[in-house]
Amino acid sequence: MKKTFVLVVLFILPLVAYIFFASGVNNFGKLPTLTGNVDDVSTLDASVTLNDKITILGFLGRNAALKKGNAFNLNQKIYKRFYEFKDFQIVMVMPIGTDSVVQEIKNELNNLTDASNWKFIYAEDKDILNFYNSLETDVPLEGDMGTPYVFIIDKDKNLRGRKEDEDEGTKYGFNTSSVAELNNKMEDDVKIILAEYRLALKKNNAKRSD
Repeated sequence: MKKTFVLVVLFILPLVAYIFFASGVNNFGKLPTLTGNVDDVSTLDASVTLNDKITILGFLGRNAALKKGNAFNLNQKIYKRFYEFKDFQIVMVMPIGTDSVVQEIKNELNNLTDASNWKFIYAEDKDILNFYNSLETDVPLEGDMGTPYVFIIDKDKNLRGRKEDEDEGTKYGFNTSSVAELNNKMEDDVKIILAEYRLALKKNNAKRSD
């Protein structure tokens, strides 16, 4: 009886776990595209681009000092878990004149982790609004050019999200005010899109070696 139990623990359970996770990749291997070919942030700042990057895109707004907590939630729950992946970045589009508060946020982020893949760019309000409208979301941009929501943009500048979210139906963005939402939804979706690109890379490498 003991031998049977040991065999189950050593061989059967790992096999069941593998099958479970393998089927999960097959079922959830693609994060839906909600908006195709959004504008590139390079139109606002030529030093930053969405092309060939997996980007978490956000807008802290003119009252960024009040949204420091949102930035820290995003940093601790998402950025710290994924920043070492190649081509992963967080881009915050900021109104002109917010340089000082952005520097404070960057200093505090750097005290928590290597924040080199946090990018802050600055633009006029009208340009921020035009860029934001290209996302075609159902999340309104507030009057200070900010929102607590952030968005996942893939390497081809497509906005990714959920078409059948259990709470919202179509889910364009993730509320950084909610640690639970970052933990329970956004983290999973970032994992999916990273796995999607890793799988595509493996397939390309396999074809080259044939």
